[in-house]
Amino acid sequence: MSESAVAVESEERMVANNKIHFSKEVKQVIDKVLKTDDPMDAPDFNTVDYINQLFPNEQSLAGIDETIQKMQCEVSLIDDNIRSVVRGQTNTGQDGQLALCEAQKVISSLFSHIIDVKTRAERTEEMVKEITRDIKQLDCAKRNLTAAITTLNHLHMLVGGIESLNKLIERRSYGEILNPLQAITEVNQHFQQFSDIEEIKNLSQSVDKIQVTLAQQITEDFKEAFAAKPSSQNQHRLGLNQLADACKVMSVLDPKVKKELLKWFIAQQLEEYTHLFHENQDIAWLDKIDKRYAWLKRHLLDFEDKYGPVFPLDWEVSERITVEFCRQTREQLAQIMAKRTNEIDVRLLLFAINKTQAFEQLLSKRFTGVTLGAQPTDKARVLAEPTATDGAVGLTVFHDQIGQCFKPHLDIYIRSIDRNLSELMDKFVEMSREPYKFAEAKTTVYPSSGDLFVFYKKCMVQCNQLSNEQPMHDLALVFKKYLREYASKVLEGSTPKLVPSTTSSSIGKSVSLLTRDMQNLSTAAGQVFHNFLKEGDTQRFARDDLVRICCVLTTGEYCLETVQQLEDKLKEKVTSAYVSKIDMSEEKDVFHRIISNCIQLLVQDLEAGCEASLQAMAKVQWQHINNVGDQSAFISSLCGNFKQTVPTIRDTLASSRKYFTQFCHRFVAAFIPKFINVLYRCKLTLSDGSNNVLGCEQLLLDTHSLKTALLELPSVGSSVNRKAPTSYTKVVVKDMTRAEMIIKVVMTPVQPPAHFTQQVLKLLPDITIAEYQKILDMKAVKRVDQLQLIDLFKHTASAAAVSGLIDPTTGEEETQAAETVAATSGTTDDAETSAVPTETTTAASSTPKRAFIFSVGSFTGSADKNADGSSQTGIRKLENLLKKRFP
Repeated sequence: MSESAVAVESEERMVANNKIHFSKEVKQVIDKVLKTDDPMDAPDFNTVDYINQLFPNEQSLAGIDETIQKMQCEVSLIDDNIRSVVRGQTNTGQDGQLALCEAQKVISSLFSHIIDVKTRAERTEEMVKEITRDIKQLDCAKRNLTAAITTLNHLHMLVGGIESLNKLIERRSYGEILNPLQAITEVNQHFQQFSDIEEIKNLSQSVDKIQVTLAQQITEDFKEAFAAKPSSQNQHRLGLNQLADACKVMSVLDPKVKKELLKWFIAQQLEEYTHLFHENQDIAWLDKIDKRYAWLKRHLLDFEDKYGPVFPLDWEVSERITVEFCRQTREQLAQIMAKRTNEIDVRLLLFAINKTQAFEQLLSKRFTGVTLGAQPTDKARVLAEPTATDGAVGLTVFHDQIGQCFKPHLDIYIRSIDRNLSELMDKFVEMSREPYKFAEAKTTVYPSSGDLFVFYKKCMVQCNQLSNEQPMHDLALVFKKYLREYASKVLEGSTPKLVPSTTSSSIGKSVSLLTRDMQNLSTAAGQVFHNFLKEGDTQRFARDDLVRICCVLTTGEYCLETVQQLEDKLKEKVTSAYVSKIDMSEEKDVFHRIISNCIQLLVQDLEAGCEASLQAMAKVQWQHINNVGDQSAFISSLCGNFKQTVPTIRDTLASSRKYFTQFCHRFVAAFIPKFINVLYRCKLTLSDGSNNVLGCEQLLLDTHSLKTALLELPSVGSSVNRKAPTSYTKVVVKDMTRAEMIIKVVMTPVQPPAHFTQQVLKLLPDITIAEYQKILDMKAVKRVDQLQLIDLFKHTASAAAVSGLIDPTTGEEETQAAETVAATSGTTDDAETSAVPTETTTAASSTPKRAFIFSVGSFTGSADKNADGSSQTGIRKLENLLKKRFP
């Protein structure tokens, strides 16, 4: 670096503390305003780099004087610019002061003008008030004079009107009374503020007296006009036109007067109906209920034809008559049905309800319902949507005006549904006893299940028309009852059963268990199937029986899905107060249980077909086999059983694929532990204690063939090669690989024991003491030697546990381990038999942890350290822990 660059750098360091630092935002704004390409303006400008760029070598220093002169010129130019800017700022301050002074002068002048304008405005306002003072006085006098004249006119009208009204009332000229009466009533309201004046008070009382007189006179005229026989004392029977005028006058009077008149008139109109349909008359019973409605139709037609013009339209006399008719009819029917309840059957009840609902809908179309409190818009809505979906009666203005009386008797309808379902169930039971022709029906679901739910739907729609309150809830209880009966009598009853002669008594007990408590049907059904599966000699179902079981399964699935839809629909239809009371979870559990039991029956049948093959496998003299050929005969028999049984089940369950997959899962979960249990009974050791390698290889080949057959089980015998579910494949591969590992362990020589033990833990890391003992029995190891090998096995496994090769077990797993060992800790031949259920449970649930081996015996080794060199302290800690858990 040149000397000049060094000098500049030292000078830059001296002034570094005097630099002004801007934020990124300020720098970005400066760059936008002052766009430049000068490298000195760059934020990351470096002096040394810039000098080195100007003078890259010593030869370039020849022009240093010219460069310095150029930079001095730029510095002088910048100084001049700075000086001019500073001086400009000084002049700006002076200019601002001058502008401020000028603004203050202008503001003072403006304020003076505003004060002058305000003064002039005040003087103008005073002049206007002076001019208009007399005019205001004249306006006030005019208003007072006008009010006085108006009051005098009203008083004149009131006095004259009272006199004229009295004359008109005497002549009963109601047509001429209306207008004066309205005027006098309004004027009288005007004079209420002067009621403290005696003359005005007397006039007001005269008006009230006129109104009372009119009310009494018009009421008497109506009674005289509509009397059956006119009174000889009263010669003033009015015509219809005069009655119409009288109604208009009545509208002006107190509303209570009109209400009393209408109450009398409606009672007079329905007097004939009350006598004609008295409860003592035959025509009053439900079977002639349509005659009641026909009477009202005729009466309304006659009334509107004769007296329709008499009453104003806003009185709604026809509707009021109809409403009173509905009230009386409802009370009469309620009384007569309460007295003659025993005579009501469901047909008569439904007939009366249907006629009543049709009549109520007709009334809703004819009248607005304004007398019932309905809004005018409700009429248009009722006409537009007279009915609801699913056949339910729409909400009409006259809904339940009469039909309310039938609701206390709807239990008759519910009992009728109960009887009909009972008869239908007997029919379904008879149908289920007949051979089911699957090929002709082209469905695996019993047609009776569809018929049952179609009947349920019709009943629900009909009940919703009658009531969606307590009767709908009672109907739901009836549905629940016959769902359980259908599950018990039809599905359970038609399920094929294997009943050996030795188990007839136990079957009788199971059937009585079913019929004793229908509420616990699922538990009872499980007990029945358990008895069917576990008792008696091994038998198998015929092909038709398998098809029947599959049909029961698919029918149960259909019922399960439809019951959920039925529950949702019932909750949708019933009122909110009963929604929480509708619950069909028990019925769904029953169908779940039936499906599960059907799958178990299918699994049991397929297992039964494998029993002979497994027995043949156990009888093979494996220690004498001298060559390895194709798969053994028992494997071929197993595959033949699969090909014979599985296709029938798969084809019948084509619409219920998930349950076929569940069937496959259950079968391998039950069959593979059985196979492994039989495998433990195979003897592969010669008389001299050595393994028959050929026998082991043949058994290993057969196990692999069985593994392949189980993997292909879901699609065996199918023209379509469908891949098995991954979950199923994993289970088969895991459990059958374990069987292969058992055979490989048997092939391993016992000597040396340490190598044998390590090989066992390597191939079967989750092996238990009972399983280890069974392997030793397969190898024909003597009991004395077995104890030494088991002790070595414990030490080796415990050393692996201390070194962290296995996970610590939870308390629950340790407890399970204790139970497992308690069932398998014997050293006699009975240990194999007692281990069978343990193996099945273990395979079906979860694989036991290696720590289970610690649950038997104690550590008796005398060595200071284990085989892998771990300290004795760790062993003692582990031993103390195990003794606490398993004393």
